[in-house]
Amino acid sequence: MIKKLSIGLLAVALSTSCVSKKIYNDLETKFADLKKENRSISDENADLLKAKNQLELYRDGLTSDLSKSKAELNKLKVDYAAAQDKFKVLQDSYDALEKNSSDALQSNMKKNRDLLGQLDEKAKALAQEQERLNKNAQRLQELENLIAAKEASMKKLKETLSKALNSFEGKGLTVEQKNGKVYVSMENKLLFNSGSYAVGSEGKKAVTEVGKVLGDNPEISVLIEGHTDNDAFSAAGPIADNWDLSTKRATAIVSILTENKKINKQNLTAAGRSEYSPLVSNATAEGKAKNRRIEIILTPRLDEIADMLNDLN
Repeated sequence: MIKKLSIGLLAVALSTSCVSKKIYNDLETKFADLKKENRSISDENADLLKAKNQLELYRDGLTSDLSKSKAELNKLKVDYAAAQDKFKVLQDSYDALEKNSSDALQSNMKKNRDLLGQLDEKAKALAQEQERLNKNAQRLQELENLIAAKEASMKKLKETLSKALNSFEGKGLTVEQKNGKVYVSMENKLLFNSGSYAVGSEGKKAVTEVGKVLGDNPEISVLIEGHTDNDAFSAAGPIADNWDLSTKRATAIVSILTENKKINKQNLTAAGRSEYSPLVSNATAEGKAKNRRIEIILTPRLDEIADMLNDLN
């Protein structure tokens, strides 16, 4: 209709030679407004149509759900009726037994009482077992918390050692945490001359720094292991063989650590491993250099954890 009206107005404007330019411009403006209004109405109709389609889909979904609900309700009614019939049969059977078999009923009642007694005993035993399990679960949680605390403590210890030994980075010294322990590994090039168990000045500085950290952690058990490569050691002099050399080197590290009065000497253990615990193959000079080392293995006290494990039953 708007289109027809617009065409009519335009026709009138064209057929009337006396129409002024202003009137013509006004008609042009009105025509443009009418076209804009027409587009707006068309868009609104499209939106309404889309909303109508969505409502119809929603209605169809509700109709389908209603049909399913009715079918389920009918099935439940049938099941309920069947259950009522079954209950009636059982009730009739029970009434017949109660009327005609009083002796058998008394016997069954006695059996039931005996069974109830047995069930009561089993319930008590089950309650005791449950209490034991609850206690163990609590102890396990405490154990897990303690292990987590030990792990966090060792992580902090590792970070403290790494910071304290930062100046020796790249000089054959590494610090790592694994299997709940902290390992400080020092290659012999940092500590000893070849065939010697006397600790050099730079190596002594590194061991002293380790000692400072251990002095602040008196509950840590410390194992110092000496390691060699597989080159046979000449028996000349005070050193008999690689076993002897690795043990003397481990003991030399212990001697430096004990200079720190804060370290508990009961927590220190020195051990020689000779060539029998290599990190890498001894086939190359680089491999042998890595295997010639001192390892300081730091372990948290596990007495409390062992006691908790013993308490579990």
